[in-house]
Amino acid sequence: MAKYLTLMAAAGALLAALPAAAQPAEYPSRPIKIIVCLPPGGGVDTVTRIVADRLARRLGQPIVIENKGGQSGNLGAEAVWSAEPDGYTLLASQPAPITTNPLLYKSMSFNPALFVPVAVMTTIPNTITVRADFPAKNIQDFIAYAKANPGKVSYASQGNGTTSHLTAVMFEQATGAKLLHVPYRGTAPAINDLMGGHVDTFFNELATSVEMHKAGKARILAVTTAARVPELPDIPTLQEAGLAGFVSDTWNAISAPPKTPAPIVAKLNAAINEVLTAPEMQAHMRTMHLQAVGGTQQQMADIVKSDTKRWGDVIRAANVTIE
Repeated sequence: MAKYLTLMAAAGALLAALPAAAQPAEYPSRPIKIIVCLPPGGGVDTVTRIVADRLARRLGQPIVIENKGGQSGNLGAEAVWSAEPDGYTLLASQPAPITTNPLLYKSMSFNPALFVPVAVMTTIPNTITVRADFPAKNIQDFIAYAKANPGKVSYASQGNGTTSHLTAVMFEQATGAKLLHVPYRGTAPAINDLMGGHVDTFFNELATSVEMHKAGKARILAVTTAARVPELPDIPTLQEAGLAGFVSDTWNAISAPPKTPAPIVAKLNAAINEVLTAPEMQAHMRTMHLQAVGGTQQQMADIVKSDTKRWGDVIRAANVTIE
């Protein structure tokens, strides 16, 4: 018995002497990668880079941004879906890849419902913005012009199935107008062609339209919020133009791969909230015409659920599909 107790004591001493490196390292212990599922230059990309810069300081590790656009965000989402669920690969997205794409694509290589919500970074009102020389000077005239010229008014979008595309479809449903869809791969090329006069209108985010509007390079005819926005008090809402209940906004959010451990997600959520609620961040986002949001994981899940319902109704009514 004495010999047995001696062996047990020796084993205990050996375990106690194991180096700390043998234990799981506290998260994060190495750089984190955030995959932005749209090309550089758009709202999701800009917001993610701003948040990531401050988040890296909070977490004490570098954060690398990788842009992977294509298929309305599906390519970037797929890359995160197949990543290790260890908190070191995250998704920054607009709503499409985790809300509407399952309703649009006949087949997908991932299940968006299984992504783990981390936090919503910002929300952004949408607008109806037209090229500077478009003949209609207000939203009522635009509606009348579009209805009188079916299929002749072209509109840009960030891609098939994106919020800008579906907002235009909802506009068609609400007014009876028929527009011509010109999809792009992201916001930046769509804006360039709008300012260049190659497309007539863009149902785009306020944040990327307001500076064009102020510079006279394009004109915002209406906002798609329930009330007028403080930045543009003279611009009416679509509801004021007679489209009762018409609301369209978008958001940028961080998600994690399926089965990412809850403690890691909770730590990310807390750190992102610290970044977004900082007064300087709130002020900075306001200068970009964005609202810093944050909130709980459940609140993000509720937003995803609500948007899926809203846009699902639009998609089914118009029988919108993407091959």
